[in-house]
Amino acid sequence: MESPLLRPHRTPALHLPNRVAMAPMTRSRADDATGTPTPLMAEYYAQRASAGLVVTEGIWPHRLGKGGPSVPGLTGPEHVAGWRRVTGAVHAAGGRVFAQLWHVGRVSHPEILGGEQPVAPSAVPVPEGLIHTASGKREYVVPRALSAAEIAEIVTAHAAAARHAVEAGFDGVEISAAYGYLGSQFLSDSANLRTDAYADRVRFAVEVTEAVAAAIGPERTALRVSPGNGDLGAVESDPAARYRRLLGALDGLGLAYLHVVESGAYPALADLRPRWSGTLVATYDGGAEPGGVRRAEEAVRAGLADVYAFGRLFLANPDLPRRIAEGAPLNPQRGSGLYGGGAEGYTDFPRLGEAVRVTAGAGS
Repeated sequence: MESPLLRPHRTPALHLPNRVAMAPMTRSRADDATGTPTPLMAEYYAQRASAGLVVTEGIWPHRLGKGGPSVPGLTGPEHVAGWRRVTGAVHAAGGRVFAQLWHVGRVSHPEILGGEQPVAPSAVPVPEGLIHTASGKREYVVPRALSAAEIAEIVTAHAAAARHAVEAGFDGVEISAAYGYLGSQFLSDSANLRTDAYADRVRFAVEVTEAVAAAIGPERTALRVSPGNGDLGAVESDPAARYRRLLGALDGLGLAYLHVVESGAYPALADLRPRWSGTLVATYDGGAEPGGVRRAEEAVRAGLADVYAFGRLFLANPDLPRRIAEGAPLNPQRGSGLYGGGAEGYTDFPRLGEAVRVTAGAGS
């Protein structure tokens, strides 16, 4: 029986040949000094163009949004030119690609931001862990609380980055409000202690989404959320009520899709699917194992999702849709090459029928 992941998905906004999407994953291969995409990035994304939809790694839309070394940006002509090479390569290979706009908020460091202090809804640091900088791992610092005027600037920056994305040839953009980064920080009771209008914790996500939709059209605009996830200390005490309200504010806009990451105790897909009338893309947190394909098939078959986005399985298997179609073995993941570096662990995974091109000494 054919996998439900291999059926086309067609809406006025999306014409996808299959329901296997590539989830956004940071890979840190851009030019660190400028944030400009490199030719190697074009090769990497083009290799995975058989996905129904490719979503790029997170891209900073504002100078204070960068979360680590060699993370790409989308704020000016140099970035547009670099991304145009990426989108051209993906389209030449028959693919469709959205840019993920990713402001990390407090999940940064002055060494990453040219000496500037990270910003956040409130002056509350990430409670534990270390952040990777070019000179090594550092403790998180206390961020600076954004003023209302600065929040408006960040909203405007997202809209400008979305326009840059269209100029660069992207088919659309996905806004990140997941996994403890800035949009998620505003949604969180532990990270957002504001007493002004943004004490309404869904307001920032709504404003950014509306601004991007106004700039490039709702049919090119998507939003990613991870209800109840709690990563990086962004705790939500009542995710069901919060995300029901968020969807109520956005469902009528006609967005390209809503991307829901399910993790933790809250059954986000079962609760939110009936409340979203458009396309829903799903990801299960921790779905890198081969069993993740079966779980994705079950979600699509049950109507909990229209499209399923795979993360690490797509890193090691650039031809993942073909492997699903043929029931073929999956390439193993590797511990090396995930963040930064060159081709190793990035563009050297073989397709079916190709000889293994693993760099000597690479882990397995």
